[in-house]
Amino acid sequence: MALSTAEAEYIAVGSCCAQILWIKQQIKDFGLKINNVPLLCDNTTVTNLTKNQIQHSRTNHIEIRHHCIRDHVKNGDCEIQFIETEKQLANIFTKLLPREWFYLLHNELSILDSQNLDISIHSL
Repeated sequence: MALSTAEAEYIAVGSCCAQILWIKQQIKDFGLKINNVPLLCDNTTVTNLTKNQIQHSRTNHIEIRHHCIRDHVKNGDCEIQFIETEKQLANIFTKLLPREWFYLLHNELSILDSQNLDISIHSL
């Protein structure tokens, strides 16, 4: 069955939330507590679906297990925040980008350029 982009991203956001919960539990084991972990999404439909507790007619066919994200947003475990597509850092790994956009995201990730390093890997 083919999914719409919003459905696929909604399910992906739910998967990210599950990973956030796992990491939060690991951190809790060290005596630290973190609330409202930001989860950035560039799809307004998805951000609206996660914040609205009312069942939308468009989401009838999405399995119930994927809707747990709503409860975690309501409980303050994670916070879905909208981010413009141009600023979404994950795009560097998933899309073919124009050179300028690629370098902008590259710099935002603080990735070092091996050409500019003083010590090259070959000299080690």
